[in-house]
Amino acid sequence: MTSTTGAGRSRPAHPPALPNERAMAPSSSWIGRAARVLTTPPLGPLIVLVAFAAVFTAMSDRFLTPGNLSLIAQQSVIIGTLAIGQTLVILTAGIDLATGAIAVLGTIVAGKLVDEGYAALPSLLLAIGLCSLVGLVTGTLVSRLKLPPFIVTLGLLGIVTAATRLFSGGGAFPVLDDLLGWTGNTLRLGGAVITYGIIIMLGLYGLVWYLLNQTAWGKHVYAIGNSPEAARLVGIPVQRRILSVYLFAAFLYGIGAWLALGRIPNADPNAMQNANLDSITAVVIGGTSLFGGRGSLIGTLIGVLIVGVLRNGLTLIGIDPLWQDLVTGVLVIAAVALDQLSRWRRV
Repeated sequence: MTSTTGAGRSRPAHPPALPNERAMAPSSSWIGRAARVLTTPPLGPLIVLVAFAAVFTAMSDRFLTPGNLSLIAQQSVIIGTLAIGQTLVILTAGIDLATGAIAVLGTIVAGKLVDEGYAALPSLLLAIGLCSLVGLVTGTLVSRLKLPPFIVTLGLLGIVTAATRLFSGGGAFPVLDDLLGWTGNTLRLGGAVITYGIIIMLGLYGLVWYLLNQTAWGKHVYAIGNSPEAARLVGIPVQRRILSVYLFAAFLYGIGAWLALGRIPNADPNAMQNANLDSITAVVIGGTSLFGGRGSLIGTLIGVLIVGVLRNGLTLIGIDPLWQDLVTGVLVIAAVALDQLSRWRRV
């Protein structure tokens, strides 16, 4: 194709690509396609999960045994439940740094009350209620006073942690009651051992998936994450929705506390110290954008399994736990970088 200038000379309609441009085009195209795949929830996280599983299967003949797979699922129950609430918060472009602290509060309240002779059911309900109350406070500060979620939840992390240790007196309480430890009971499916906690966690994923994808509330959560101002202009009650997200998330942390009581021998105020970061890690690796408005609960579940598979597989092949944390950190940074790249491509 040529075009004619005013002087009658013809010139190419499109200048030829420079040699460096021609050399870089295939590579850039390949990188772009790979980035699109890896940032497509939940396809990208699923590819990572399958890749890790394939590597560890090749390196350890114990990895794919029913007993080991059921162990991964059991170890993922607590973080998997906390990650549901964390997903809701991050979808609104917020973040919750107090997830683990709130769950520990629930375990201590229930454990101590039962240890002192109170009935298990009211004690458990009170513990879940107190966890929800923390979420109500968080949601009020974020939605009504417009305080940054990072600052609010960082402050509450310290407050809740201190309150939990003061209430416990620094001691741990044995989990001996049948109701408190019920979620740790098991049933066998072939060679796999499934706890009731796993079933409850999967039920929660199903419930919250439905709320996010089939209700107006869920659509509002995504809309607020994309643009709170645009959501307000189309009539979405932004403040009430943000408040409901933090309240519901904290209620889920309370359920996570109950599931934790089924896995630990004692309600310990020093437990779950990495749960805050682990839940964020699972959500981000699962493809939910830290900038809000984009992500899926299925991706979060896959992210939880990625973390579980990675740590279990590295343990099986004898890798030091410090390297496990290092690899997990690299995955988080890579996931956020791919998310940012995806955002740039859409602009």
